[in-house]
Amino acid sequence: MPSFRSAKKQAEHAVKAKLGISAARHLQKNDLKIHSLGTARNYQQALTRLTKWLQENKLGDLKTLNSKTACAYLELRGQSVKQKMVDQERQAVQLHLGIKLSVIKSELVEAIKSRAYSIEQIHLIANAQTHKNRLATEIAHAAGLRAHELLTLRPKSERAASTHRQWSTQRFSGRSGEIYTVIGKGGLIREVLIPSFLAKQLEHYRLNTPIKVKDRGIYYQSYYQIGGGKEWSNSFSAASKRVLGWSHGAHGLRHTFAQARMEELQQQGFLYQTALEMVSQQLGHFRPDITEVYLR
Repeated sequence: MPSFRSAKKQAEHAVKAKLGISAARHLQKNDLKIHSLGTARNYQQALTRLTKWLQENKLGDLKTLNSKTACAYLELRGQSVKQKMVDQERQAVQLHLGIKLSVIKSELVEAIKSRAYSIEQIHLIANAQTHKNRLATEIAHAAGLRAHELLTLRPKSERAASTHRQWSTQRFSGRSGEIYTVIGKGGLIREVLIPSFLAKQLEHYRLNTPIKVKDRGIYYQSYYQIGGGKEWSNSFSAASKRVLGWSHGAHGLRHTFAQARMEELQQQGFLYQTALEMVSQQLGHFRPDITEVYLR
């Protein structure tokens, strides 16, 4: 049964249980205590934010928190805060749970650092990859996918999009193809549009039985034998360096997608803000301010 205490009270209790201000940290081999009042304050703020999120989404409380829910929360935080904050919050949650969590990258930082590729550059990179990685690159570019989302592809008929979000019915305007779904940050399931010729190739790689794939410490159920996750991302960067002499990383494909979609939607007559919100949904952000960073 979830706690009825406020988020702040739950966080205070959790941090108090881990305080070791007067203890000598060097005397303990595996130290799981907080030795600084400043750290205690930061961790309490982090756990308060987490608890509020748990309450708002009816996901229990700090006592029932598990690693899967914690990672989903941290991935959402990574969309709006910088890496230092994501790391601090991960450390607070790790201490509370007593386990090590996978490092979550700030998408805000990735967006600022990454840059779009030209269509010609993407073709050169894709042609320098193996077929399964080349197909993954072409799909990621066409649909604006993150690396791990390639591992979660499924036809729309097999899995519905998350219903707690308001989706624009016009977000795919001007493009045609087959609709699939992917699992994005925070467990958000969204529809993505894949051109028919790529969808046909994708179905050639359909597995008779789905396989469990581990990527950056997280397990995914994968239904297609194509590239995805860190392995594909590394392949993309290596190919980019071979043919271009440099790489902005696979995340740059999302920049290319965002910029192309914004131009297409505005040419169709959509106002800038409307187009921005539609592209934000296609990227799985629901944060137009973050999407704008992709347009630089």
